[in-house]
Amino acid sequence: MLNLLDKLNEQQKKAVLHSEGPAIVLAGAGSGKTTVLTTRAAHLIASKQVDPRSVMVVTFTNKAAGEIRQRIQSSTGFSLPYSGTFHSLCARILRIDGQHIGLNRDFVIYDTDNQKQLLKHIYKERGLENSRFGLQAVRSVISQAKNEIISPQQYAEMAQGKYQEQAAQIYAWYQRELEKAQAVDFDDLLLKTLQLLKNVPMVRDKYQNQLEHVLVDEYQDTNKVQYELTKIFTQPHNNLYVVGDFSQSIYAWRGADYRNMLLLRQDFAGITEYRLEQNYRSSQTILDAATQVISHNTNHPILELWTTKTAGNNINVIEAASGREEAREVVKHIQKEKVQYPYSEMAILYRTNAQSREFEEALIRAGIPYRLIGGTKFYERKEIKDVISYLSYFVNQMDVVSFARIQKLGKRRLEKFTNWFQSKKVQDKDPAGILKSILDVTGYLDKYNKENEEDLSRIENVHELINVAAQFTTVQQLLENIALIQDDAFADVSEKETNNAVSLMSLHSAKGLEFEVVFMVGMEDGLMPHSRSMLDPEEMEEERRLCYVGITRAKSQLYLTYARSRYQYGSQQNALRSRFLGDISEQILHFSGGDQENHSPTNRRYVQIDENLVEGIIKGELDLDAFIDS
Repeated sequence: MLNLLDKLNEQQKKAVLHSEGPAIVLAGAGSGKTTVLTTRAAHLIASKQVDPRSVMVVTFTNKAAGEIRQRIQSSTGFSLPYSGTFHSLCARILRIDGQHIGLNRDFVIYDTDNQKQLLKHIYKERGLENSRFGLQAVRSVISQAKNEIISPQQYAEMAQGKYQEQAAQIYAWYQRELEKAQAVDFDDLLLKTLQLLKNVPMVRDKYQNQLEHVLVDEYQDTNKVQYELTKIFTQPHNNLYVVGDFSQSIYAWRGADYRNMLLLRQDFAGITEYRLEQNYRSSQTILDAATQVISHNTNHPILELWTTKTAGNNINVIEAASGREEAREVVKHIQKEKVQYPYSEMAILYRTNAQSREFEEALIRAGIPYRLIGGTKFYERKEIKDVISYLSYFVNQMDVVSFARIQKLGKRRLEKFTNWFQSKKVQDKDPAGILKSILDVTGYLDKYNKENEEDLSRIENVHELINVAAQFTTVQQLLENIALIQDDAFADVSEKETNNAVSLMSLHSAKGLEFEVVFMVGMEDGLMPHSRSMLDPEEMEEERRLCYVGITRAKSQLYLTYARSRYQYGSQQNALRSRFLGDISEQILHFSGGDQENHSPTNRRYVQIDENLVEGIIKGELDLDAFIDS
């Protein structure tokens, strides 16, 4: 144990040696939070002689849970029976005691695919197959309701408008079918465990007496159910120990709520706070940039990250003429960095999955191996394949594969599509115009709910395909190019190199990872921060946290890139440089590309639009034309 403590810095040591009662450890990016959590658990067992069966360690991913278990076992010689993700621990509790709330011990856990199949069955049985209530969107609504501890009956009482009323009905049918099948979904694992502990005192007492110490990792990612479970597990000993970082809370759309860390101060009187601010990952320049961006947030504490490393190189800011040129610039700098770093130590991070397309194509053309993390390659995404099938059949009615696919998209869509192109009403000759007409005629995008994050991503992908189409003169040329890209026909990559590949991923997927060289691309207002967030101060704070997460993935080199113009829905549109770039001191930036006069902080690309002014314009309190003139 002494050897373990000797490896810690003073901040870490104080956190590990916390005596009794509740504690919150605010751990900045790259500050060794997993080390602190595992050393704390080892300290309780090895130095405080706490029974390993009385220690619960909870984290969010199976990978992290496995790493923590292994570290504790290697340092103490003991395994922890109550160590794992919230879901795995709750599944175990329900297997043992679920019969008290009507669950058999051999209940089935439905994964995402099982859920979709069950909902398809309900839609078919209730005649909803052609309704506008998209299956995926309703599944998301049900999940959100469960995360907020809202039952089908409560949701029905709260429902406003036809959509929510229908979703409430489907939610009730769905839950009834799960119960009939003695099945639970992932959200139920948590919700039913909470019901069990709240409603069956005997079971609650058993676990509360058993567990003396509860340690929870990534606490900023907890939802309402997880927060309530934490409170129950911690009583009556009150030894709650949570590790988290407000600035890395980026999953609000999945139900995570950073405010749970603020609530701890209300619900746990006298909670002790520790701060881990020494970073072991990045250069000081990168840390300064991250701090300058996140310090504009006002709703949560901000850590001042520092390191003993050298300041390092300035951050590279690259202006490109277009999205395609941006991708070429990134590839050029990847080839330059290859002299010092392997491809596996480089990553391209973007705000929306639709942005991956330009970079995938540029990497393939350059013969650079890449891997897509947490997503599907652009031309392999379902919605892209669907729309390409319409295009393929449009030019070739002998294409039975495409016809079979569009048949599955609905008889009404197929009928409208067939009538349209057979009626000789096709006015457009350009691929983008034809594609827009197909979407309009078939109503393909109507199957997606614009209030659902996953569906919005699919819509963005289809819009990106329109942008691709706008760059070709015929549909045949477009389809030929797509086929060649899909077949990696431009690639010249040795099989031996495939493990050494550049990583492409969304900023959300990048959390928890680190790379020597990071390219944060699309640093424009509308992309980063995203247009959907720019009028909501709370969502803008989440966008800043997302930017902070991206910046702090970089260890040695950070590139921030943007385009002066970008294709949007098939036409070239001017773009504004991200306001987040304006938050970073010019002294630590190195500019390249574009018109040098654009790099002045007083340039219009850096104009900061106050959210209060925007709100005033929306409410009609300010004159829009006068505001623009000013």
